Amino acid sequence: MGKAGLQKAILSLIVVTLAFGGMPGPVLGQQKGPVKPPPPQQQQQQPPPAPQKPPQYAVTVQSTLVTVDVVVTDDNGNPIPGLKQQNFQVLEDNAPQTIANFTPTEAPITIVMLMEFSELYYGWFAYIGRNWAINFLNNLRPDDWIAFVTFDLQPHILVDFTRDKTQVRSQLESLYFPGFREAALFDAVLEMIDRLRQVKGKNALLIIASGLNTFSHHNLDDVLNALKETDTTVFAVGVARPLYEYADARGMLGDIQRMDFLQAENQLGAFARMTGGRAWFPRFDGELPDIFQQVAESLRSQYTLAYTPAGHGNDGKYHKIKVQLIAPNGQPLVIVNQKNKKVKYQIYARQGYQSPKPEAASR
Repeated sequence: MGKAGLQKAILSLIVVTLAFGGMPGPVLGQQKGPVKPPPPQQQQQQPPPAPQKPPQYAVTVQSTLVTVDVVVTDDNGNPIPGLKQQNFQVLEDNAPQTIANFTPTEAPITIVMLMEFSELYYGWFAYIGRNWAINFLNNLRPDDWIAFVTFDLQPHILVDFTRDKTQVRSQLESLYFPGFREAALFDAVLEMIDRLRQVKGKNALLIIASGLNTFSHHNLDDVLNALKETDTTVFAVGVARPLYEYADARGMLGDIQRMDFLQAENQLGAFARMTGGRAWFPRFDGELPDIFQQVAESLRSQYTLAYTPAGHGNDGKYHKIKVQLIAPNGQPLVIVNQKNKKVKYQIYARQGYQSPKPEAASR
């Protein structure tokens, strides 16, 4: 694909998008480096306190107790309420486990919104991500906490944890010209996971990006290994699908570029699946309200299961988890709606957890 051809395609898409609503807000000048954390006296005021009933679903390991937070939705993404402990079965390494604790919960959200903002593909992904990200704010409640971070060569913390959604909206509306062409996705995700370890309670990471990684000090395996050890739930909204399909339909993409786009979406999907989150790759702006509503509802509505693993203690190994819904006879649970018709459902939970090493557990 020629550079001029792709640039023409992107400009055509921008013109069409502008016809339905332009990009408001003042121009952002020289891109600043990462914002330093506030001094101690300010940190005591801004970061969220530990929720009594944290919002996200994750896995935590304390001694030999494993906690798995699960969301069950119908095919439209709506959470299914009213399930009981006896409806759930947890398999660890294909072995059934005894559920010791069960709690249906609803809690405020604590989330970092990580958005790609670079000149990659002539700034198209930055333009789309900025406009799409604003939609998520409409799903936040007064007691939810959100931090806003962009990334190009490195992450930039634009808004630390706050309950004031207008701060995030103002920052989004002020973004206009990206500063760098590169998108260091892997480095940005790893840094956010590391920072979220310091946040008490459960938390989530919402990635709004193309999924392309053009410049990182770390590789994909580094990210996947970190996700095995984190309690953070990752959600992803890919911004590349409109451009990819537009260019591919006009023969503007070669085999290598086509594979790059597919690999980018696979990476975002893998981040979400490993942590019990979800990934979406919308084609049209009209899909966004439902997508971001599903993100928020997934974070608020969950079933928390806890069990003590049978057959091993803290062995330092990665153990796979599978959550199923079962009927009293042990068969798969059948859910029906008010019209007595079967409801297809999806179960979202972490794929596994990294058990602490024996020496680490004894400290």
